Amino acid sequence: MESKAVKPASVLWWIITVAWAAQIFFLSTHGFSPHFTGRLLALALDLLHIHVSPRTFGLLHGALRKLAHVVEYAIFALLLYGHPSGRGLESWRPRRAVVCVAIAAAYSLTDEFHQWFVPGRHASLRDCGLDTIGASLAMLVPYARERVSHLRSHRKHS
Repeated sequence: MESKAVKPASVLWWIITVAWAAQIFFLSTHGFSPHFTGRLLALALDLLHIHVSPRTFGLLHGALRKLAHVVEYAIFALLLYGHPSGRGLESWRPRRAVVCVAIAAAYSLTDEFHQWFVPGRHASLRDCGLDTIGASLAMLVPYARERVSHLRSHRKHS
Protein backbone atom coordinates (compact mmCIF):
# COMPACT_ATOMS: atom_id res chain seq x y z
CA MET A 1 0.00 0.00 0.00
CA GLU A 2 1.46 3.30 -1.12
CA SER A 3 0.86 6.41 0.99
CA LYS A 4 0.76 9.93 -0.37
CA ALA A 5 3.39 12.29 0.96
CA VAL A 6 2.01 15.42 2.59
CA LYS A 7 3.21 18.47 0.70
CA PRO A 8 4.58 21.33 2.81
CA ALA A 9 2.55 23.84 0.76
CA SER A 10 -0.63 21.98 1.64
CA VAL A 11 0.20 21.97 5.35
CA LEU A 12 1.06 25.68 5.23
CA TRP A 13 -2.20 26.44 3.41
CA TRP A 14 -4.23 24.68 6.08
CA ILE A 15 -2.29 26.44 8.84
CA ILE A 16 -3.10 29.79 7.19
CA THR A 17 -6.77 28.81 6.77
CA VAL A 18 -7.12 27.73 10.40
CA ALA A 19 -5.26 30.87 11.52
CA TRP A 20 -7.73 33.00 9.51
CA ALA A 21 -10.65 31.20 11.18
CA ALA A 22 -9.04 31.88 14.56
CA GLN A 23 -8.62 35.54 13.58
CA ILE A 24 -12.34 35.74 12.78
CA PHE A 25 -13.09 34.29 16.22
CA PHE A 26 -10.66 36.76 17.85
CA LEU A 27 -12.33 39.70 16.09
CA SER A 28 -15.60 38.61 17.74
CA THR A 29 -14.28 39.21 21.23
CA HIS A 30 -15.01 42.17 23.48
CA GLY A 31 -11.79 43.86 22.32
CA PHE A 32 -13.33 44.56 18.92
CA SER A 33 -16.68 45.82 20.10
CA PRO A 34 -18.40 48.68 18.26
CA HIS A 35 -17.07 51.04 20.95
CA PHE A 36 -13.47 50.09 20.14
CA THR A 37 -13.86 50.23 16.36
CA GLY A 38 -15.68 53.55 16.68
CA ARG A 39 -12.67 54.97 18.53
CA LEU A 40 -10.36 53.62 15.81
CA LEU A 41 -12.46 55.20 13.07
CA ALA A 42 -12.58 58.53 14.94
CA LEU A 43 -8.80 58.43 15.29
CA ALA A 44 -8.32 57.63 11.59
CA LEU A 45 -10.64 60.45 10.53
CA ASP A 46 -8.87 62.83 12.91
CA LEU A 47 -5.45 61.87 11.52
CA LEU A 48 -6.76 62.51 8.01
CA HIS A 49 -8.31 65.83 9.13
CA ILE A 50 -11.75 64.66 8.02
CA HIS A 51 -14.69 66.00 9.98
CA VAL A 52 -18.14 64.46 9.65
CA SER A 53 -21.42 64.91 11.46
CA PRO A 54 -22.32 62.41 14.21
CA ARG A 55 -25.01 60.94 11.92
CA THR A 56 -22.53 60.49 9.06
CA PHE A 57 -20.01 58.99 11.47
CA GLY A 58 -22.60 56.47 12.66
CA LEU A 59 -23.47 55.50 9.08
CA LEU A 60 -19.81 55.21 8.09
CA HIS A 61 -18.97 53.19 11.18
CA GLY A 62 -21.87 50.80 10.62
CA ALA A 63 -21.03 50.39 6.94
CA LEU A 64 -17.38 49.65 7.68
CA ARG A 65 -18.27 47.06 10.32
CA LYS A 66 -20.65 45.32 7.88
CA LEU A 67 -18.08 45.50 5.09
CA ALA A 68 -15.61 43.81 7.44
CA HIS A 69 -18.00 40.84 7.69
CA VAL A 70 -18.16 40.50 3.91
CA VAL A 71 -14.40 40.78 3.45
CA GLU A 72 -13.30 38.46 6.25
CA TYR A 73 -15.62 35.69 5.07
CA ALA A 74 -14.71 36.24 1.41
CA ILE A 75 -11.08 35.64 2.35
CA PHE A 76 -12.03 32.62 4.43
CA ALA A 77 -14.00 31.07 1.54
CA LEU A 78 -11.12 31.68 -0.89
CA LEU A 79 -8.71 30.03 1.52
CA LEU A 80 -11.04 27.03 1.75
CA TYR A 81 -11.51 26.89 -2.02
CA GLY A 82 -7.94 27.48 -3.09
CA HIS A 83 -6.30 24.71 -1.12
CA PRO A 84 -3.34 23.55 -3.21
CA SER A 85 -4.56 20.04 -3.90
CA GLY A 86 -3.11 20.15 -7.36
CA ARG A 87 -5.49 22.82 -8.62
CA GLY A 88 -5.92 26.15 -6.92
CA LEU A 89 -8.02 29.16 -7.76
CA GLU A 90 -7.44 28.75 -11.49
CA SER A 91 -10.02 26.01 -11.97
CA TRP A 92 -13.74 26.41 -11.40
CA ARG A 93 -15.27 23.59 -9.40
CA PRO A 94 -18.93 24.36 -8.62
CA ARG A 95 -19.35 21.64 -5.99
CA ARG A 96 -16.27 22.79 -4.16
CA ALA A 97 -17.55 26.38 -4.29
CA VAL A 98 -20.88 25.36 -2.74
CA VAL A 99 -19.09 23.37 -0.02
CA CYS A 100 -16.81 26.32 0.77
CA VAL A 101 -19.77 28.72 1.05
CA ALA A 102 -21.59 26.19 3.26
CA ILE A 103 -18.55 25.79 5.54
CA ALA A 104 -18.15 29.57 5.79
CA ALA A 105 -21.86 30.00 6.55
CA ALA A 106 -21.74 27.30 9.23
CA TYR A 107 -18.64 28.88 10.77
CA SER A 108 -20.43 32.22 10.74
CA LEU A 109 -23.28 30.73 12.75
CA THR A 110 -20.84 29.40 15.35
CA ASP A 111 -19.12 32.78 15.48
CA GLU A 112 -22.39 34.61 16.09
CA PHE A 113 -23.31 32.03 18.75
CA HIS A 114 -19.96 32.82 20.41
CA GLN A 115 -20.79 36.55 20.36
CA TRP A 116 -24.01 35.84 22.23
CA PHE A 117 -21.88 35.19 25.32
CA VAL A 118 -19.42 38.07 24.85
CA PRO A 119 -20.13 41.25 26.86
CA GLY A 120 -20.58 44.23 24.56
CA ARG A 121 -21.35 42.03 21.53
CA HIS A 122 -24.55 40.50 20.24
CA ALA A 123 -25.50 37.64 17.91
CA SER A 124 -27.02 38.62 14.59
CA LEU A 125 -28.45 36.48 11.81
CA ARG A 126 -28.05 39.52 9.54
CA ASP A 127 -24.31 39.32 10.12
CA CYS A 128 -24.44 35.61 9.18
CA GLY A 129 -26.18 36.68 5.98
CA LEU A 130 -23.45 39.21 5.24
CA ASP A 131 -20.79 36.60 5.96
CA THR A 132 -22.45 34.17 3.55
CA ILE A 133 -22.76 36.88 0.91
CA GLY A 134 -19.04 37.57 1.29
CA ALA A 135 -18.20 33.88 0.90
CA SER A 136 -20.51 33.62 -2.12
CA LEU A 137 -19.06 36.71 -3.80
CA ALA A 138 -15.57 35.31 -3.29
CA MET A 139 -16.49 32.32 -5.44
CA LEU A 140 -16.69 34.74 -8.36
CA VAL A 141 -12.87 34.88 -8.26
CA PRO A 142 -12.19 31.27 -9.31
CA TYR A 143 -15.17 31.37 -11.67
CA ALA A 144 -13.89 34.53 -13.38
CA ARG A 145 -10.34 33.15 -13.55
CA GLU A 146 -11.67 30.00 -15.22
CA ARG A 147 -13.70 32.02 -17.72
CA VAL A 148 -10.78 34.31 -18.57
CA SER A 149 -8.45 31.33 -18.95
CA HIS A 150 -10.99 29.60 -21.18
CA LEU A 151 -11.39 32.70 -23.36
CA ARG A 152 -7.62 33.11 -23.69
CA SER A 153 -7.09 29.49 -24.68
CA HIS A 154 -10.00 29.74 -27.14
CA ARG A 155 -8.40 32.81 -28.75
CA LYS A 156 -5.03 31.05 -29.02
CA HIS A 157 -6.63 28.14 -30.89
CA SER A 158 -8.69 30.36 -33.21
